[in-house]
Amino acid sequence: MDSLLSSVPTWGLVALGVLTVVQITLDVIALLDLYRRPVEQLVFANKWIWVAIVLLVSTVGAIIYLVAARKPDVVAENAAASSSPVRTEDVAEFLYGPRDSTDPR
Repeated sequence: MDSLLSSVPTWGLVALGVLTVVQITLDVIALLDLYRRPVEQLVFANKWIWVAIVLLVSTVGAIIYLVAARKPDVVAENAAASSSPVRTEDVAEFLYGPRDSTDPR
């Protein structure tokens, strides 16, 4: 076993270590996101399929999950339409209080 490792150059071992850390980090990020995300926001609507893809397809599986499997949050259409636009004057009054009557503006 020692002769196998001694024949590999140092930069090769460093590159292998970096790739291992990247793969484990991607897997952990994908699995944590999968755990926290509701089933309705997944493409296949089944978490076990994505767990299998992330773990069995190695680094590519985690990348596929992070790029393609997640649906964006659904925003209520009424929330954007019903809110009135915010005026600068309203924000200034909220932050600093109403203007004095001696203010020329």
